[in-house]
Amino acid sequence: MMFYVLFSLFVATAFSADLDSQAKLLASKTVENKFIVENRELTIKYSIYNVGTSAASQVNLADETFPIQDFEVVRGQLPAAWKSIAPNGNVTHIVVYKPLKAGYFNFTSAQITYVPSEGAELQRAFTSFPGEGGIMTEVDFARKHSPHLLEWTIFILMCLPSLVIPFSLWYKSHSKYTNAQKPKKQ
Repeated sequence: MMFYVLFSLFVATAFSADLDSQAKLLASKTVENKFIVENRELTIKYSIYNVGTSAASQVNLADETFPIQDFEVVRGQLPAAWKSIAPNGNVTHIVVYKPLKAGYFNFTSAQITYVPSEGAELQRAFTSFPGEGGIMTEVDFARKHSPHLLEWTIFILMCLPSLVIPFSLWYKSHSKYTNAQKPKKQ
């Protein structure tokens, strides 16, 4: 058993020696908003990490997830390109969209192309994908997350008579009997 473990470790390190001299990119795509609301900003963050031992060159990031008829670009741009990403380095790219329609939307992964080392072929990688998310209408968002000041004011005004009238009757009766018990000074 020990021989098998040592042999598999030897094989793994022998075959990974060639791959260790290349760049390896890990990428993530995250939705930074807690709530996605129609006609409000939606922030998408792309993070690319080079975990290899050489620089990745000609790095391009493209994301076809957000069609023009459903999303408007507010800030940032895609595709994005970098000349190189140093070993153990990272880059972050942020694009801000504005959803034009409410409903469910599938946020798929973005595509990254890069050259892992000099003379190597162009490689493709994909970011993580956030999955399906719901885009709320502005009315639903306001209904669920506003402070509802008007509603609370109306509620208080409607409750006041049921509290003030009994209190005033009690106070009138209380003061009448309290005044009657006090001796009059002459």
